[in-house]
Amino acid sequence: MRWEALVIEARLRVLLIEDDPRLGPLIEQVLGEVYDVTRVSDGETGVETAVSRMFDVLVVDRRLPGLDGVGVVTALRERRIVAPILMLTALGTVRDRVDGLDAGANDYLVKPFEFDELLARLRALTRRFTGEGKELGIGEWRLYPESRMIYSPYEGRIVLTDRESAFLRLLAENPLRTFSRREILETVFDSDEQEGTVDTYVHYLRRKTDPDMILTVRGQGYRLGEP
Repeated sequence: MRWEALVIEARLRVLLIEDDPRLGPLIEQVLGEVYDVTRVSDGETGVETAVSRMFDVLVVDRRLPGLDGVGVVTALRERRIVAPILMLTALGTVRDRVDGLDAGANDYLVKPFEFDELLARLRALTRRFTGEGKELGIGEWRLYPESRMIYSPYEGRIVLTDRESAFLRLLAENPLRTFSRREILETVFDSDEQEGTVDTYVHYLRRKTDPDMILTVRGQGYRLGEP
């Protein structure tokens, strides 16, 4: 597949974690007029879904069966999910709001609320935040170097190390250029390391992502491949 910048034209993706059998479908319907919405009804499934797929913003109910909203937010931040989170709560006390914000939520909305306000809050969040940061397209793969994540079109989210992410970012930002091992060492690694370190990380990245992710140019070095 020829390398090309990935242009995203789809609607923003929202994960709605809400267990109310009447309110949940209604929120899903309203948000569905603007966003691509996925709804789940319990905290554990919400965490699994958020980790395995990419969302631009999350809407999380405070009171959920099993793992509650605060627990969901805490678990997501521990897993380096940086997408903005709006927490819905029927508990309007200051302590409740503080707990949600301290866990890592970016905003909260007290029930009952007007849908116009919900939509306005989400617009504000998605303007201020960029999900996982700068996105680089590698064929159908999506790399987010700021959060050390790459998304496979087949397997979902893959976590990279700092060096793996920096290495792949260098190639993805210069897709037509071949880098020598020395250039890669000086840019990504410590310059006093051996050139074999570069070969080792090429092996790591090919094993984690796709064998064709990095192309070997005989006698010259490495460049971005065509996964």
